[in-house]
Amino acid sequence: MSRGQRFDVTLAFMSSARFVTVLSTATVATGALSFALRQTMGWAGLIGILGALVVLWSVVLVVRRGEIEWNGLLPISLLVFLAWAAISIFWSNYQWATLGSLAYFGAFTVLAIATALLRDTIQLVRAFGDVLRFALLASIVLEVLSGLLIDTPIRFLRIAGDLDNFGPIQGVFGARNQLGIVAIIALVTFLIELRTKAIRRSVAIGSIALAALCLLFSQAPVAFGTAAILWAAAAALYGLRHTAVEHRRIWQFLLFGSGILAVVLVWVFRSPIIQLLDASNELDYRLNLWRRVWNLFPLHSIEGWGWIGSWRLELVPYLGFRNLPGGAPTSAANAYLDVLLQLGIVGLAIFLLLLSLAFTRSWLLAVQRRSVVFVWPALVLLTLLVTSLAESSILGEFFWMTLVICTVKASREMSWRQALSIAPEPPELPREK
Repeated sequence: MSRGQRFDVTLAFMSSARFVTVLSTATVATGALSFALRQTMGWAGLIGILGALVVLWSVVLVVRRGEIEWNGLLPISLLVFLAWAAISIFWSNYQWATLGSLAYFGAFTVLAIATALLRDTIQLVRAFGDVLRFALLASIVLEVLSGLLIDTPIRFLRIAGDLDNFGPIQGVFGARNQLGIVAIIALVTFLIELRTKAIRRSVAIGSIALAALCLLFSQAPVAFGTAAILWAAAAALYGLRHTAVEHRRIWQFLLFGSGILAVVLVWVFRSPIIQLLDASNELDYRLNLWRRVWNLFPLHSIEGWGWIGSWRLELVPYLGFRNLPGGAPTSAANAYLDVLLQLGIVGLAIFLLLLSLAFTRSWLLAVQRRSVVFVWPALVLLTLLVTSLAESSILGEFFWMTLVICTVKASREMSWRQALSIAPEPPELPREK
């Protein structure tokens, strides 16, 4: 076989459906297990994996470029947010750290966009399902090993070994809140797999039980509160999907009003709710952190301090948080405040526009499309939006990748640019007799 023939065979293999399936699963797995990979292989190992995936996806996109309809696929709001984060390097007080963070952030963005472009929604659900099944099972196995068998913490993975006390557990995600959020996304994914019959019923039911167990043992108040909101949203979606088309608009407005009322009631009864969730200590820590973040905001209110992603506590202004009572933070524990601090009012406005458009499109698709698979992006995005009130996870790695995938898929299915680019077909003229 000549060199040219070997090259053609290699390209054909890399553009095959099986290779793209494996590559998409590896991409989701790298995002979901990024903490565990970083703790076991170091930054060099994780960055090496990301670099290899970016190269492979670049080749696949070039080979299969003719199959991709680019018009309307990449949301303008996403591109503008990325551009604003990128140009923040010009006013950042820590330009070298901003550059490194942008490269890391950009790698996950590229992987997410490539995965969304070449995978259907049901294929994405399967990829997420396979990865999250493995990640949650590995979490339980390690927690059993640490908490019951050897009764010793696994410190390099930050597993405390508290399973014998029914938690909280951290799994392979480094923190109980991260495990809880992943467990909720997994629950949504496994339920969609069950409804679409994408996997065997016994495997789907076992996966649902596994995710529920991880959520319960995580003892994460943020995840418990999000699960309650998600249950209400799922019930509302079910009702809307079974409502006559001509009555859906009025029910949408009623649902919107009910959501606002629910927010008001939660605020009014916040004290008993916090006590019920046993979240007083976490809330006190967050309130103290948020006050300090808010005090820094006026110094760079329009443009922000510069993109950094996960905080670097050796840099100003994050240096001032090293001695925070309760532990040194690696984020503002609120994605919206984090964006406000790093990218200013302009960045926050773009970020809110990005989230609003992505969620609105996903919600409308979930209501209008017959296939239940379209419910997955809407509920996953809602999970990310709600948890962003108490975590900054959405701004990096697995959760940012998930946000970008859902955003691109929603834009592909409901894009005003795509609609404007399709000219109406001329009416067929009657044939002469």
